Amino acid sequence: MATGVALVLTACGGGGSSSSGSDSGEVTFWDTSGPNESPVFKKIAEDCATKGGYKVKVETQAFDTALANYKTAAQGGQGPDVFRAEVAWVPQLAKLSYVTDLSGTDLAKDTSDFLDAPLGSTKFEGKTYAVPQVTDSLALLYNKKKLADAGVEPPKTWDELKAAAAKLGGEKSFFLNNDAYYALPFIYGEGGDLVDASAKKIVVNSDKNVKALQTAKGLLDAKAAFTSLDAGNSYTTMQAAFSSGDAAMVINGPWAVADYLKGTAFTDKANLGIAPVPGPSAGKGSAPVGGHDYVIRQGTKAKQSSIKFIQCMASVESQAAVAKELGLLPTRKSAYQNADVKANAVVAAFEPVTKVAHERAWIPEGGQLFDPLKIAYADVLAGKKEPKAALDGVATAYKDQILKDYSIG
Repeated sequence: MATGVALVLTACGGGGSSSSGSDSGEVTFWDTSGPNESPVFKKIAEDCATKGGYKVKVETQAFDTALANYKTAAQGGQGPDVFRAEVAWVPQLAKLSYVTDLSGTDLAKDTSDFLDAPLGSTKFEGKTYAVPQVTDSLALLYNKKKLADAGVEPPKTWDELKAAAAKLGGEKSFFLNNDAYYALPFIYGEGGDLVDASAKKIVVNSDKNVKALQTAKGLLDAKAAFTSLDAGNSYTTMQAAFSSGDAAMVINGPWAVADYLKGTAFTDKANLGIAPVPGPSAGKGSAPVGGHDYVIRQGTKAKQSSIKFIQCMASVESQAAVAKELGLLPTRKSAYQNADVKANAVVAAFEPVTKVAHERAWIPEGGQLFDPLKIAYADVLAGKKEPKAALDGVATAYKDQILKDYSIG
C-alpha cells in the first residue's frame, strides 16, 4: 500500500526476450517502495549482487504508476528483470503472461517457511509466479497518552470505540479514512466479502456488507469519528491528524509508522500504540492481507541471476534486516524468531494481526474491485446514498465492467 517516489521511467533495463539459455549477469530491479523504505531495499539488493556474483541496477518506480509502466514495458518485451509487485497485481500479470512461471525453479521448491496468506498471493491457476517480499495488514493505531489520560483502553469493538469517544473529545477520537481498502475491516469483521471467487459470485451487496457500512457511517453520525469528504485527500488528512495528535486513533498499516514517528505526537516513539482492529464483537475484528511480492518478467535475459537475486532478497537474513530497519513484516515464519525482529516493537505488535488477516480473492481482476467500492463508500460516508443502494451499484459495476462471467448474489 505504501506510495513511492518517481524516478527513472525511461530506462527499461532487462532487454527483450532471448531464445538462448545464456544469462546477462545483470538484474534490473524495479522497486516500488516509498522514500522511507527504498534506501534500505537498495542496499540489500546491492549486497545480494555482490555476494551472488552478478550486477544489479535498482530503479525506483512511483507505486501509483508502477503497474501501468510495467505492463506497457512488458508488452513490448522490455522492462525490469525483477519487479516488486503489489499482491493484487500478481494474478493479473500472470494471466497476461508478463511474468515468468516459477513452478519448476528453485524459488518454488520449498515454500513451507512462508506464511500461508502471503504465499497464497503468489499462485495463479495452480502455478507459482512470485515470491513473497513483505506482508501487511491493518491495525488500530492509537495515541497511548491520549487514551491513558482519558482512562480509555484500546477498543476491541466498534461500540467500545463509540463509547470511548465521549471521553476522548468526541469526533476527534478517531479518523475514519475514506477509502475502499479501509472499508474492508468493517466488511470482513461482519463476515462479508467482495466476491466468492470459487463460486464465481459477486457478494459485495450482501446484508453483512450493508450492516458493515452502516456501522462505519454510524460512527460519524454518533460524532465518534471524523473523516475527509474529499476522498482523494483523505489519507493525507488522516496522516496529519494522527501525527499532530489531533486524532487519538486511526486504522493503518506498518508502512505508515515511519511517517507517524516524525510527528509531534510521537516524539516519544513509545507513545504509539498498536492493537487489532475492532470488530462487531470482541475477537471478531479482521483486516485484509496486503503486501508485495517479487516477480520475474517473462522474456528476461537474466533469469538465473534474477532467481539468485530473489532467493537472497527473500531470505530470512534479508527479511530480518528489513524488519529491523523499517518495521515491515516478514513473510517467512522463521524470520519472526530472529532476535532483531523480535526486538522491533512494530513487528511484534503486528504479528498477531497478520495471523488473523483475511485473504483477498487472488484473481486477475482483484485490484480492479476497489475503485467502484471507493466511490460507493465515499457516497455512504457523505450521506449521499444509503449503504444498500450504494453497494447494489457496486455489484452492478462489478458485473458490467469487471466480472462479466460472475453472477450477483
